[in-house]
Amino acid sequence: MKTIAYKGPHPGILAIIFMVLFIAGLSFVVSFTEGTHYPGPWERASTIIMYFQNHSWNVLMCAFFQFGSAIPLGILTAAFVSRLRFLGANPPGTYIALFGGFATSLSLIISASINWVMAFPGIAQDASITRAFYYIGFAIGGVGYSVPLGLLIAGIAVTSGFMKLLPKWIVVIGIVLAIIGEASWLTMIFPDLLPLIPLTRFPGFIWLIIAGFMLPKTISSEAKS
Repeated sequence: MKTIAYKGPHPGILAIIFMVLFIAGLSFVVSFTEGTHYPGPWERASTIIMYFQNHSWNVLMCAFFQFGSAIPLGILTAAFVSRLRFLGANPPGTYIALFGGFATSLSLIISASINWVMAFPGIAQDASITRAFYYIGFAIGGVGYSVPLGLLIAGIAVTSGFMKLLPKWIVVIGIVLAIIGEASWLTMIFPDLLPLIPLTRFPGFIWLIIAGFMLPKTISSEAKS
């Protein structure tokens, strides 16, 4: 029986590139000590405005790397869906993953572009414009990221689970992450649920890497036919 190998981008490697670029951008605005860090939406307006006035270079570098991270994310989405279809998967799971991944990539592009605008000379001097851009960018890069990321993970996990392409524990963890991602939508009404966003984002990096490396890349010619 002949074995056919999948020929295309490796989703696991792309997931690593995506994670590295995203975290590289985050490193410019996040402090692991008591130092200055990117302000949260719960902080005073004066704190938010002063941050962008005094740390425009950090915001610019964050925008640069996170914009760049959207590209491998979009490619890995296509790679996952292409691999699943090669292995015999049919819609709607693959289409859900495709929509979720592309929507997440687009949210990164938009939120990074908004951060770039706020880092542009003179913008942060206008308090009302800065606040408006900040909250729009936070919404798009926060819940606008975590909800579609949950759909990407759900589409891959559920499809792989039905077809037994991934170990059960990976499928279960993926479904849990997807549920957390969709539940993060509630943060728009209940701000105390804001931790659901990073609970989707950071474990999601690891899940995509593991799933990308463990998803089969060969199929028998008999099964293919």
